[in-house]
Amino acid sequence: MAAVTTRAIAMAATSSCSTLITKSPLLVKHKLLARNALNLRLSSSKRSYSYTCSAIYNPDVLVKEEGQPQTLDYRVFFLNKSGKKVSPWHDIPLRSGDGVFNYIVEIPKESNAKMEVATDELYTPIKQDTKKGKLRYYPYNIHWNYGLLPQTWEDPSYSNSDVEGAFGDNDPVDVVEIGECRRKIGEVLKVKPLAALAMIDEGELDWKIVAISLDDPKASFVNDVDDVEKHFPGTLTAIRDWFRDYKIPDGKPANKFGLGNKAANKDYALKVIEETNESWTKLIKRSIPAGELSLV
Repeated sequence: MAAVTTRAIAMAATSSCSTLITKSPLLVKHKLLARNALNLRLSSSKRSYSYTCSAIYNPDVLVKEEGQPQTLDYRVFFLNKSGKKVSPWHDIPLRSGDGVFNYIVEIPKESNAKMEVATDELYTPIKQDTKKGKLRYYPYNIHWNYGLLPQTWEDPSYSNSDVEGAFGDNDPVDVVEIGECRRKIGEVLKVKPLAALAMIDEGELDWKIVAISLDDPKASFVNDVDDVEKHFPGTLTAIRDWFRDYKIPDGKPANKFGLGNKAANKDYALKVIEETNESWTKLIKRSIPAGELSLV
């Protein structure tokens, strides 16, 4: 059996990251990408250039990796200054100023390992999702950084009248971060929400908040859904189509979207965040049964 390794990574004040040179997702057919899914699991772009971002991290958090990536044992834990494990879902604050929120990266852009916070494990580390004992991968790379908003929860007992009466998916709210830099698993960034997509996955409501990191060069130019179309043309459609179609190569039906199949504006996104934070507060106070969810 291979030795299990443990690596502790401090959150730095700045980071160097690569913006991958790829074709626009609107110009690449999902069918072609799915055909090359096996290669995408292990490959990374050879054509890249260095792009420096002043990443905005939570300075009080350390990230500790246990095990080897792409194994069943791999976990990314979060530690406080004293070295004690804390939960990225419960212990990192949601808000970080007026209209600014903390966001935790689970899946870096241009990768396809399906990483997620393990909501049913102690301290809710990030791990790779599994199905029938096997690691899960998307059929093609995701073109944006993907993660969660801490201290939010989509209540599975709540029926949302705005979105066909769909019930929450029992997870934290997802974030699609559209900035240029490819982030790392476990990074905690400050983001501002721009839009919201109401995905319905097998009858469950699975919100996608579209946001941008404050350190992105275009962050000052985008403040609402219309700005996204202006400065990132085609991105909202590409995000919707990616999440609509990613299960099709596995023989499953396409996901649906509520709210007229369109992205809602920033105010609506803030409403979603507020409501799901309220649901999380009820959960953590045990006003709602937690079931198998870890509250530690």
